[in-house]
Formats: sequence, structure tokens, C-alpha cells
Amino acid sequence: MSEVEIKKENMVHSRPRLILDEVMHYCPGCSHGTVHNIVAEVIDEMGLGGDTIGVSPVGCSVFAYKYIDVDWIEAAHGRACAVATAAKRLHPNKLVFTYQGDGDLAAIGTGETIHAAARGENIVTIFINNAIYGMTGGQMSPTTLLGMKTATTPCGRDAALNGFPYKITDMMTHLDGATYITRQSVHTPAAVRKCKKAIRKAFENSMAGNGYSIVEVVATCNSGWKLSPVESNRWMEENMFPHYPLGDIKCAELPK
Repeated sequence: MSEVEIKKENMVHSRPRLILDEVMHYCPGCSHGTVHNIVAEVIDEMGLGGDTIGVSPVGCSVFAYKYIDVDWIEAAHGRACAVATAAKRLHPNKLVFTYQGDGDLAAIGTGETIHAAARGENIVTIFINNAIYGMTGGQMSPTTLLGMKTATTPCGRDAALNGFPYKITDMMTHLDGATYITRQSVHTPAAVRKCKKAIRKAFENSMAGNGYSIVEVVATCNSGWKLSPVESNRWMEENMFPHYPLGDIKCAELPK
């Protein structure tokens, strides 16, 4: 057996086929790279590499098109679900998904997101929730926790001044058009496996014509949080998970 054959025999994991040979711009320890890896794996395993359209708007996710080798549309800030709606209606046999952060999806994009879910559009949203505006300087986002310090809440988020964290994923449960809603993370190997399973289920739900699916990924932003990658994971477990608990939130069929 040659050295190459031995390496292949012992290989546990390799770069997904749909991940392009580009150096990622994400900060070390960021959750985005892991989620990109999962999305690329699932699309490839489903045999949809040539039949997928991704929509990425403004934020850290804006450069997703540089890393995953599928067709991409770049949307204006917050408008990803509106653009994805058009793409899916024009190409009903393709997998169409959006890849968005909390500042984009739950702030300026609230209207587009909620109404796409209410209409039961057959699209999938991958929602990265790290409770902060990561790309633009670490400002408070709609999902920032109470007491959490950001560039715009240096003394911590105050409910009387800044309002309460917005659980947009939970809010979607009462919408008949939203049929698969789940919250996952990628901070451990076990969590990665669960997240991959959830993304696969969401994609299958969409391709079956069963309405809107959203996979919220509770994520880290160690640069914005001013913590090391290890400390960020620990902080997320201790502070984010109690407010944003992991697991499936809704699994349903579209009303007949």
C-alpha cells in the first residue's frame, strides 16, 4: 500500500468537495467556518451542488460566496428572504437558502423574514446568532443579552433603555407557514453532528415543498465579545444557552 493510500485509509475527515480553496477571513474561533463546512457537506451529500442557490446579505456572512461552490446572490441588508423568495418561485426545483446573522435577520430584515415564514415560502434560513454586530464594530444587536457589554452598551444592555433580547425564532412558532424551526450550536463535535442533522432536515423539508424552515445556530464572536475562543465557548454555554436553549422548537406539516 502506497503512502497516499495509507493516508486515505486512515483519513477521518477531509475538506468538503464544495468548499473552495480560499483562505477564510473569519476570526480564529468563529463559528461561521464550521457552519460553512456543514452546509457544504450536506449540499454535496444530497447531490444538490448544481441545483442550489444561496443568498447572503450584509455582515460577516457576506463573503459566503467565496467559500461554498454553489450559485449565490448577494442581497441588500436584511432583504435575503425576499430575494430567496423570488429565486425559489422562479426555480422551484432548486434548493434555496439564506445565510444571515442576527443583526441582519432580526433587525433590518425582520419584516422580510417574518413574512416569508408566514407565507410558507419553501426556503431555508441559516441564522447565525452571536448576539452582536460582529463585522461593524461589536454594537448591540436585537439578540444581545441583558447586561451584555457591547460597543453601544458599554455598561451592559439595560432593558429600560435598550429593550429586551428578541427571540425571533421562538416567535415564528405561531406562523403556520413555518414548519421546521430548530436551534443548534457547533461548539462541540456532538453539537456539530446535531447541527448537521438539523440542516439536512431543513433542506429536505424545503425540497419536499413543506414550507419555511429556519436553523438558528447559537454562535460565538470572540472578537466582538473580547474573549479567547475557549473562553467564548464557555461564556456561550453559561450565558447564551439558558436564554436560547438548544433543540427542535417546531416540526409540523403545512396546513391543508
